[in-house]
Amino acid sequence: MDIMEAMQRRHSVRAYTDRKIEGAVKEELEQFIAQCNADGNLHMQLIVNEPKAFASKLNHYGMFSNVKNYVAIVGKPAPDFDERCGYYSEKVVLKAQQMGLNTCWVGLTYSKHKAEIKLSAGEKVSCVIAIGYGANQGKAHGRSKKLNDVCKTDGAMPEWFRAGVEAALLAPTAVHQQKFSFTLQGDDVIASAGLGFYSKVDLGIVKYHFELGSGRKLWFR
Repeated sequence: MDIMEAMQRRHSVRAYTDRKIEGAVKEELEQFIAQCNADGNLHMQLIVNEPKAFASKLNHYGMFSNVKNYVAIVGKPAPDFDERCGYYSEKVVLKAQQMGLNTCWVGLTYSKHKAEIKLSAGEKVSCVIAIGYGANQGKAHGRSKKLNDVCKTDGAMPEWFRAGVEAALLAPTAVHQQKFSFTLQGDDVIASAGLGFYSKVDLGIVKYHFELGSGRKLWFR
């Protein structure tokens, strides 16, 4: 499937089969993560065959089942750290979907102390992404904001801008809060995060979706 189809099909999955991430699939995913790390100045890590991080009471609260693989989102704090984490991690999420894997963003409902994450000096963990072969394909959220709830323009809305915002509305956000906005001023797009849990990570995620939908580069503007 192409990247746009992956964006439309991808839903959060919390229950996984015992099928391992191995061989050519594991190698390709690790290579992709390495490229994202280089581009985004991050230290994301794929951890496989490790069930302890999701074996605590928090796991039951988060309703996760049989999670044995995850991607740790790691890097050094900086003003744009959270956005970079969201932007480049969503690249990994959609790549995984294209490869036939399923994912779920996880902020708190895993054990940081039991997770096998390697931290270099000055680094911290932003969040993790559960990953593997899902017991199901997940389902879309029942509610979603409308286009006009999250964007505004000075005049008529160009089709490329509309397509970008519609793609952003497909993006995963913490507790599906969708606390972001896009403003078009002339040819300039201003993306903003609202107040909310992980809202700056969410902003990085929706920026990547906007780029995919609009065909316009946004991240480093």
